[in-house]
Amino acid sequence: MEYIIKFIYGFILPPGLFFTLMVILSLWLRQRNRRLFFLTGGFALLLYLSFIPLTGILLVHPLENSYKPPAHPNGDVIVMLGGGATLGTPDMNGEGQLSGDAANRLMTAFRLYRETGLPVIVSGGKVYPDSGVEADIAKRELIALGMPANKVIVENKSITTRQNAINTKKILVRFHYVRPVLVTSAFHMPRAVRNFSQIGIRVGPYPTDYLASKKLSLYPGQFVPSDGGVAFTAIKEYAGLLTTLF
Repeated sequence: MEYIIKFIYGFILPPGLFFTLMVILSLWLRQRNRRLFFLTGGFALLLYLSFIPLTGILLVHPLENSYKPPAHPNGDVIVMLGGGATLGTPDMNGEGQLSGDAANRLMTAFRLYRETGLPVIVSGGKVYPDSGVEADIAKRELIALGMPANKVIVENKSITTRQNAINTKKILVRFHYVRPVLVTSAFHMPRAVRNFSQIGIRVGPYPTDYLASKKLSLYPGQFVPSDGGVAFTAIKEYAGLLTTLF
């Protein structure tokens, strides 16, 4: 019964509601205006494909499978890229919290530190007026987890992946690091590696924060409209990869 309710909700709540309304409009136009019937029907199909989870999974899988986490990372420093933070929100030892993507990256960076003892460079600034400074919040949280303050290096000016690479390179040169282990979301790793490579930095990718399971499973829920977040994220990354060509 619960699955039936979820199925119905998918079509009567946004964004599935927009698809449902477009289908109703298309059917109403069927005998009135054939051209508009096909136009609205095509748009309804596009909306549907954009919002179902299966589309997002198919789009994000190639990105997330581009690199695999090495069993034994070989590097002299860990570089963690930011991925969003809130401003002024209460935390256990201060204000501001990392978003879900960034929090997953932070936990991976910390676990790598525990395994290797390598210092961590956290890169990320204040992207929007109402967002927190990602690197500063990350440092506070790493220290709270038990990492020594002198093991955390902050780069808090970057607001794009390209700036992450450029500003991190300055730190790598200053401290004579030559084998950075790059930690970021799996879907973001291809673009991040490309940005670092373009400025002469060869990184050891360590992807984390996967959006899709390794194995694709087909079940009714994959065809029910949802928020389309995974598809949007994947399309954004493909667009970002295109910009690295220019």
